[in-house]
Amino acid sequence: MQIRFAPTRPAGDYALVVPAAGTQRPGLAGLGEGIDAVLRRQRFEGEAGGAAELYLDQDGGRRLIVVGLGADAKPDTAAEKLGGTLAARLLTSGETHAVLDLTGLNFDADAAARVALAASLRSWRHDRYRTKLKDKQKPTLASLTIVGAPAEAEARWTSRYAPLAAGVELTRELVAEPANIIYPESFVARCRASMEGLGIEFEVLGEKDMADLGMGALLGVSQGSVRDAQLLVMRWNGGEPGGTPVCFVGKGVTFDTGGISIKPAAGMESMKWDMGGAGAVAGAMKALAGRKAKANVVGICGLVENMPDGNAQRPGDVVTSMNGQTIEVINTDAEGRLVLCDAITWAQANVKPATIIDLATLTGAMVVALGHEMGGMFANDDTLAGQLDAAGKASGDKLWRMPLGEAYDRLIDSPIADIKNVGPREGGSITAAHFIGRFIDEGVKWAHLDIAGMAWSDKPSSTYDKGATGFGVRLLDQYVADVVEKG
Repeated sequence: MQIRFAPTRPAGDYALVVPAAGTQRPGLAGLGEGIDAVLRRQRFEGEAGGAAELYLDQDGGRRLIVVGLGADAKPDTAAEKLGGTLAARLLTSGETHAVLDLTGLNFDADAAARVALAASLRSWRHDRYRTKLKDKQKPTLASLTIVGAPAEAEARWTSRYAPLAAGVELTRELVAEPANIIYPESFVARCRASMEGLGIEFEVLGEKDMADLGMGALLGVSQGSVRDAQLLVMRWNGGEPGGTPVCFVGKGVTFDTGGISIKPAAGMESMKWDMGGAGAVAGAMKALAGRKAKANVVGICGLVENMPDGNAQRPGDVVTSMNGQTIEVINTDAEGRLVLCDAITWAQANVKPATIIDLATLTGAMVVALGHEMGGMFANDDTLAGQLDAAGKASGDKLWRMPLGEAYDRLIDSPIADIKNVGPREGGSITAAHFIGRFIDEGVKWAHLDIAGMAWSDKPSSTYDKGATGFGVRLLDQYVADVVEKG
């Protein structure tokens, strides 16, 4: 969707959107008598997220949408719900152009730009394979003009939030695509094509490269698939030359059957999004490069497909990780941590970051614990945990810190190897985090984000429809803006 900013309402055909903060509705001035009476008949009171619709007796019957902000709403908190509500109401309405009038509501430049961000994100759809959509199901809204915003709002949208929207959209695209379209090699190709010209340096390790490095944990997951595993490394050098980078590592299981420990058939199709962590890392890298972030960041995606096969890894197998630790594979469906441990080891050996943040749709136990409202956060450093918590609140990608402790760590001791890949059922998300933690070098700040409940949604929100959410991109972008760029 094309987004513009203008000082006044344009001429021509469009749907007019006017925000209402309770009974404060400055944008309705001069539109004619009787509007308040119509709103009362619709029981509209300007409540947050509410909307009323009517037609004006002008320009052939202009559609008017009044969107509630809440009586005590502040622009910085109401902005995204406003943008998302207008996009959801008008996306398939038949209208092609919407004008949002913020006059008199004290939206600063950032809040006005975030209205545009939410409208852009809420308008995203994945219709690539829908060849028989009826006309009324097809999106029509092509442009949004925002008037009454500060003059700086357009620059804020263009430089800060438009690149972020592009990054989120890449993540959603990768997550939404079926597994016959996005597999390790095509994931890499899609990222290259999407980020061409942005200045990101790409490096790709194939299976032979990883075998030579001793990455037996990651390759063990991949050995049942005909699709070759890949380790994708993306470098953005926007900070001080030679400065220590922050490193993001994503789990990229492009399809997860569970392997020999196979999952139930019902619902297995959803496992196309088991690469949501890698998708978030890719989207964040695109966003950071797009807005030319003043930071050195390395994004790493461990990309595999977990399939059952005559050559597949078996429960009880022992594999050797890149750092030499031996792992007893109790359950082949606990594969994401095997991918992450080798990807993180490679990062520490080759990138030498001071901070590593990994993202993974890792455990069903996290969904049981937190539902679909927050991602789980585990961290070995209180300052890093606080920074990520703050970034989550500011971006909307919210996190809840979970515990780590020696008693949990002992639960993954193996009787025949250095470590086993699962503990008991109880505390499953915590023991999974401890598994990854055993591969973190001393002195490295580390956070593990289990986003199993957040990469996909069965209900819409202000910034996404049902389906891929893009969770994690805004979080990482906000963390870089607040912590890395500010030093």
